[in-house]
Amino acid sequence: MPQDILLDNALDLRIENGDFVIGESTMQHQQLLIASHKSDFSVFPLVGVGINDYLLEETEQDLMREIRSQFETDGMKVKRLAFEANKLTVNANYNY
Repeated sequence: MPQDILLDNALDLRIENGDFVIGESTMQHQQLLIASHKSDFSVFPLVGVGINDYLLEETEQDLMREIRSQFETDGMKVKRLAFEANKLTVNANYNY
């Protein structure tokens, strides 16, 4: 399980008692990968799904394929990925 500095719902650093909050970060990584667009991370310009663009223009299959590809490239094993009642369901974890 990866440990990382955690963010709050507004994507600001979580700080408690004057220090960064560190914790299990798999879901946070998934959310950031899905929401980020390619080139948002200058060091890794091919990272990011950009879900907003897919929801407006692409098919669901293209979106699912891109999410799976990004997760696997980041080191996750995707067990399940589906849209259910207009909600994305993800079951993916890192391989370590």
